[in-house]
Amino acid sequence: MPNASALPVEVFEFVLCELPRSSLPAVLRSSKANYSIALRVLYRTLNDMNICETIRLLESLAKSSSSIGSRPPCTLVQTLHLDFSRNIRVTANLLRLIHTVLLRTTSLQDLSLEFSLHDNHYPLSWFLEGCTFQLKFLAISLRCDQQLANFIEQQQNLRELCLRGFQTTSPFVLSSGALPKLMSFRAVHAGAPVLEAIIKDRAIESVSLSLFMEDGFAPLDTLRLSKREIKRLTIMSLDTTPPTVLIPEVALRAPNLEALHIVVLMARYTEEMLLDSTPCLQLFKNLRYLTLMTGGTQGTSEDESTVARTWAKACPTLRTIILPQGKVWFERNGSWQCCS
Repeated sequence: MPNASALPVEVFEFVLCELPRSSLPAVLRSSKANYSIALRVLYRTLNDMNICETIRLLESLAKSSSSIGSRPPCTLVQTLHLDFSRNIRVTANLLRLIHTVLLRTTSLQDLSLEFSLHDNHYPLSWFLEGCTFQLKFLAISLRCDQQLANFIEQQQNLRELCLRGFQTTSPFVLSSGALPKLMSFRAVHAGAPVLEAIIKDRAIESVSLSLFMEDGFAPLDTLRLSKREIKRLTIMSLDTTPPTVLIPEVALRAPNLEALHIVVLMARYTEEMLLDSTPCLQLFKNLRYLTLMTGGTQGTSEDESTVARTWAKACPTLRTIILPQGKVWFERNGSWQCCS
């Protein structure tokens, strides 16, 4: 292993980034000169861990201290993804451990916290209190209550936000000056109240939301509240609304979409239903990417070829189309082809 002084620091660090994580401890022990660089690479991104590795890591970060010539490992962490969603219910001791670590990871920019559906029903956001890091990305599956909103309020550098938690009847309020840099918002279980709290008067261009039968199209109404035109929209629909109804409702609220992705879990769309929705696509002037997936597939590749060609004529700006069979249709040399 060459000494770090033999290469520019940036080059040596790049080389270390290409190594598997399992090789980095050996680099740490190779020399004092290599230690600080390898330590930085080792702790910069912490993800893809099983539960045992996660617990050991948290305990290590909670106890870590600085050594001569290097910062404490916890201050080197920029990306931290913790997944407790599989076969585990968090305890108060575990939450206190996570809280201790989050208080120490002052350089954190990318945070993902996954909890089980059971834990999603309880007010657990207290362990986020007191954190001083400023995130650019946050994905979290805690329930959407005011405690979580207070934490999000503090993240002035946030550009991407993903809320996977359940909506509650408790308030979820943000000040008008919160999240000034937010551009992308994804919500899995949240309804119109949380969507409105996040989207209203912010420069959001990309949204992912779910449509539940009891909410009607109220979640789509929140798209009009953004300070900018919505360019990318992903919809997870859990009702049986046909495309001839759903697509016009989308176009009414976001006519300048460039990408529209619709996943319908509770219905199957036939070739006839897809062809009937063709006139609806004329409502979009800039649509380039269109996905429409359903809970089951019907028809043949030839059927989907007919749909793709017909849709492309109605909406000439389209570049790629993905239909229920999962094949990607695209234009090449004047004809529409597919790759599966």
